[in-house]
Amino acid sequence: MLELVQKIIEYLVDNPDKIEVKEVEGDTSTIIQVKVAQSDIGKVIGKQGRIIEAIRTLGKAIGGKSKRNYMIEMIEDTPRYSQ
Repeated sequence: MLELVQKIIEYLVDNPDKIEVKEVEGDTSTIIQVKVAQSDIGKVIGKQGRIIEAIRTLGKAIGGKSKRNYMIEMIEDTPRYSQ
């Protein structure tokens, strides 16, 4: 599932070298954390969140077959401002 999510996102973004995809496993569920360049966040989320929801739907479909819960999260790297 991790490779599938990474491949899909590589096709969507302009900076595929800045993609970070991590997997956090639990007992019955797996969280897939996706981090992309700041300029590519909108491309992955899509209008009204349609693209990220489609990716999440794929995760649910694959998880249903394997009795596993896959959750896809977008991790936003917010810049820290110094005072």
